Amino acid sequence: MKMRFSDFSCLCIILSALLISGKAEIYIATVEGEPVISYMGDIDGFEATAVESDEKIDTTSESVTSYARHLENKHDMLLGMLFERGTYKKIYSYRHLINGFAVHLSPEQAEILRLAPGVKCVERDWKVRRLTTHTPEFLGLPTGVWPTGGGFDRAGEDIVIGFVDSGIYPHHPSFATRHTGPYGPVPKYRGKCEVDPDTKRSFCNGKIIGAQHFAHAAIAAGAFNPIIDFASPLDGDGHGSHTAAIAAGNNGIPVRVYGHEFGKASGMAPRARIAVYKALYRLFGGFVADVVAAIDQAVHDGVDILSLSVGPNSPPATTKTTYLNPFDATLLGAVKAGVFVAQAAGNGGPFPKTLVSYSPWIVSVAAAIDDRRYKNHLTLGNGKILAGLGLSPATLANRSYTLVAANDVLLDSSVMKFSPTDCQRPEVLNKKLVEGNILLCGYSFNFVVGTASMKKVAETAKALGAVGFVLCVENVSPGTKFDPVPVSTPGILITDVKNSKELIDYYNISTPRDWTGRVKRFKGTGNIGDGLMPILHKSAPLVALFSSRGPNIMDFSFRDADLLKPDILAPGSLIWAAWSLNGTDEPNYVGEGFAMMSGTSMAAPHIAGIAALIKQKHPHWSPAAIKSALMTTANTLDRAGRPLLAQQYSETEAMKFVRATPFDYGSGHVNPRAALDPGLIFDAGYNDYLGFLCSTPGINVNEIRNYTHSPCNTTMGHPSNLNTPSIAIAHLVGTQTVTRTVTNVAGEEETYVTTARMEPAVAIEVNPPAMTIKPSASRKFTVTLTVRRVTGLYSFGEVLLKGSRGHKVRIPVLANGYQR
Repeated sequence: MKMRFSDFSCLCIILSALLISGKAEIYIATVEGEPVISYMGDIDGFEATAVESDEKIDTTSESVTSYARHLENKHDMLLGMLFERGTYKKIYSYRHLINGFAVHLSPEQAEILRLAPGVKCVERDWKVRRLTTHTPEFLGLPTGVWPTGGGFDRAGEDIVIGFVDSGIYPHHPSFATRHTGPYGPVPKYRGKCEVDPDTKRSFCNGKIIGAQHFAHAAIAAGAFNPIIDFASPLDGDGHGSHTAAIAAGNNGIPVRVYGHEFGKASGMAPRARIAVYKALYRLFGGFVADVVAAIDQAVHDGVDILSLSVGPNSPPATTKTTYLNPFDATLLGAVKAGVFVAQAAGNGGPFPKTLVSYSPWIVSVAAAIDDRRYKNHLTLGNGKILAGLGLSPATLANRSYTLVAANDVLLDSSVMKFSPTDCQRPEVLNKKLVEGNILLCGYSFNFVVGTASMKKVAETAKALGAVGFVLCVENVSPGTKFDPVPVSTPGILITDVKNSKELIDYYNISTPRDWTGRVKRFKGTGNIGDGLMPILHKSAPLVALFSSRGPNIMDFSFRDADLLKPDILAPGSLIWAAWSLNGTDEPNYVGEGFAMMSGTSMAAPHIAGIAALIKQKHPHWSPAAIKSALMTTANTLDRAGRPLLAQQYSETEAMKFVRATPFDYGSGHVNPRAALDPGLIFDAGYNDYLGFLCSTPGINVNEIRNYTHSPCNTTMGHPSNLNTPSIAIAHLVGTQTVTRTVTNVAGEEETYVTTARMEPAVAIEVNPPAMTIKPSASRKFTVTLTVRRVTGLYSFGEVLLKGSRGHKVRIPVLANGYQR
């Protein structure tokens, strides 16, 4: 249906007398008419611009620019007909991946817009948040992957990775071009480079190939502060520089923090180009309207890979289905344009159904702990050794020092209002009593909320002349996560409450006091060990405690989806990478050039970088093919050959380890070397994803049309028939058969033997038992699942295809059986 503006004449008369009330907010509207990516040429004077699945948009063509201009004019005309000038502000026009716009309106105006002819959907904007190195060696890149692409100095050559994040610190050595081979132009990329408003210098240098910022929605909402947030691509947070360096930072950059070197850092694809789309900010995170504009621009500019370490604060207010909202619909358009998308799965673990990445066209990345752990210890004068954390040098060997508690060295009792046991303010403590001793401090709630930091404790100890410090955790919620922090002076965090009690008991026994409680003499002693050297563990990788868990959900009634998420596991705990000198995301690293961070935010760029290496070797592979190669070659065993474990809460201890399932790790831990040569792939494209949506029970077909601009002409019978490298059936009744299609990408004919196994409550059968597949040819196979026993729990298993030329292709299978 074509929009006729004469339809609005009645509405406009009413509007002219309307008194606008209510506080204005940002709304995202989608309207009738195809976006550039799917326009078939049915409007006179405008040629077709639609692309085939996995094909890039030619944004330089006159047909694309003309039709995009036409859509923007329609948006402006619609708003101009509905509302008086000055009563609204259009923020963005979305033209390439979805057809719509973001606009600043009152709630009353939004309701009028919702009822206007030609308007499909109006949603109030919602916020997003950040989902907050040794890993190249852990993943086998230097020896197993980089040599296949010509070495580290060619790994990722001419692949452009777009980062929708908090910007970049362009002067960091991880992004410098001084010591690398010259970077030539990349004709396929058409993004622009903003200029630093203060220095007038470009943010780009060849390595950084594009740099833009998106803040119109944040400004309209009154959340943006240009002094703190920087009206430029400059990273005022640290997070964006960190994620960009993980994926594509230069190789062999020394990690120096507080005068200590913690090895050398490298990105997964050190020669890949970086395109920055800043849409996240220090204090408030970001707005979906800005993020969608950033993604739309990135795809328009020609990025190959998108890395998204961002997720919603809460579900959108008006959308019921997890797969259908402006954010996921824009990413579906990106994938249709051939862009691979890696998104952080979320940091809501270890609880089930905490994922913030839902859709099958996105690769949802869970976080693992790799083999490097940092530990330290405190030795007391009574010979007891207490374990703790602290990336610090040791106190002098063969010497013990007197222990003094902050509470016992206050200058004045009136300073108690400053919470002096935090050791954040040296001026409230007696330097004469602290000097030359070890200062004992208490870990309070201030450390949890970020108003106190271990860095500040170290600065306090140094200012008072202490030889070191101990930070004691006396109360803790089960499973609370503590990360080691580098400090310039000997220091240790005692995280185990039992160890803290042992230290406090020893101190009290060793410290005689007068009748008022004042210390007569400090007699307790101790020394701090060396915490700078990592310990390598074979029980790696492990699923990190914070990593969000499945099952995936299909709607915000939290009904289980017939789609496995997360998709894959990658390193995301204690990751060293570049940091912005302006960074404030982590108080312990303010002013530093590197930071060690944890989160699925760190896992997603690992996958983005590895995807760049696959794209370099197989430039014509679709996003689904790259996703398949990553998933079917992933490991479900740790370094010692045992099944992967996951960190989990314990009622009695800080943490325990349980056997992990696909709800924790998806298909397993990424194996980059194997992913370059997977043998077979499970491919899918835009029409397959549309069929998945149309086959999902409970989704309104009008809702699908609103976001995809496509009717539900075909279905695949059941959503579990989507050709993904996993099988999930949330409600298995009796027997169900699903079909998968594999394509031989190995270049040689190969015969595959298929086997399957499943936990006893569900029977599994795969057919045919063997198949010979010629190069580039495809073959179908079926997997039949039958309920044997209803347990109320999911049963897990796998299908394994073993090739005669050595390829192994594995897909996870899970089903929850119900009675008829």
